[in-house]
Amino acid sequence: MSLASALEAAAEAMPELEDAIRPANGDPERLLEGLADGDAPRLLAWLLAHDLEAGEDLLGEWIDSDSGAAAVLATPEGELPKPARKTLRRALHHLRGRGLSAPTTAPAPTVARLPSVKDDIETAAVSGLDPLGACLAYLVERNPSGGARLFELAVSEARGVFDTRVYSAGRSKVRGFLREVAGRGDTPAVAADGAAVRSLIARAEAVQPEDRPLPKEFREWRSHVVGDPEGSTPAEQIATEFGAAEPAAPAAILVRIGAGLLGPWTPGEVLQETAEKIRELGESRIVVSPAQRQAQADEILAGAAAEAYGGENARATAGCFRHSAYVSWKRGDEGEARELLAAAALFESKEPADNPLARALLERPLAGLLEQLSAEPPPDAGEEKLIVTPGETPGPATG
Repeated sequence: MSLASALEAAAEAMPELEDAIRPANGDPERLLEGLADGDAPRLLAWLLAHDLEAGEDLLGEWIDSDSGAAAVLATPEGELPKPARKTLRRALHHLRGRGLSAPTTAPAPTVARLPSVKDDIETAAVSGLDPLGACLAYLVERNPSGGARLFELAVSEARGVFDTRVYSAGRSKVRGFLREVAGRGDTPAVAADGAAVRSLIARAEAVQPEDRPLPKEFREWRSHVVGDPEGSTPAEQIATEFGAAEPAAPAAILVRIGAGLLGPWTPGEVLQETAEKIRELGESRIVVSPAQRQAQADEILAGAAAEAYGGENARATAGCFRHSAYVSWKRGDEGEARELLAAAALFESKEPADNPLARALLERPLAGLLEQLSAEPPPDAGEEKLIVTPGETPGPATG
């Protein structure tokens, strides 16, 4: 049985509590606020005894807040079934580990009240960037029917809105979800200013490609997530916070690119075309010296770097580095944030041919093909090859 259904059963079994249970509409925190002195532990005990799964859900929602923890600590376990006692004891052990224990005096009465209009659950966050330069943007707002509403959007300031999802849940669950995404190793989320996140989403909406319509959920909830496109994004906020950076290619950033932790942040078609050219170079029937083959590969990579990281793409890549700097800053690594800002400045001040980071970003996803190309070609006696050496006219190989 769901928590909402179990609470309805509790309201029928304990009619003296129905005026607190039913108006909460299944929201654990509104329920806690509406229950009078001593009723929260009674209700939790009833759920644990009659619907253990629903009781565990309510316990999990309450245990993170001070008033909810107090209700859990005051819940009587004497007449609970054995499985319910074990569940409650695990929760009590967890609370004691946090330095909390059952009160020696009765808790102060809880006055029933409506949630305030301005609620501290309203918050925002952004994740790091994926290889395409898209991040996850999170916005949380109070749900008028109780609990919270969470928006999760995959957006890129250069490539538009990829996905939009909307969830409704209790505030404790939403906070728990945000803690979870903050701990992700690949693209961790960090707190951000709500207006800045909405400005980022507005920028993404403005560049949505015509052949990729905006997600249905985005259109339905647009007024809740889109802000001022002229406002500062998180990437712009950190540039303002730290001031102008000297353009540089820090060694630590090159290492992170080489490890696949940054980039490539370039349109996929550029990589595909470049990979095909390198593959054709490796499969060519014309046999050249390793130095000539490397020169040909360098020419291909130089042209691809100019296309991928020049002009408007240079500004977009600088924005990706600044967004990454914002995430590093919010995670407490100011040194790394400054290095990323220096890398961003490099893309805005140097052409790709003079920017080692541009070449590094491009080579990382092509590393396998480039390694194959640098190896000596295997002998193939069954196929005629054309041998070219500097200063000679191409001709068939002779035995």
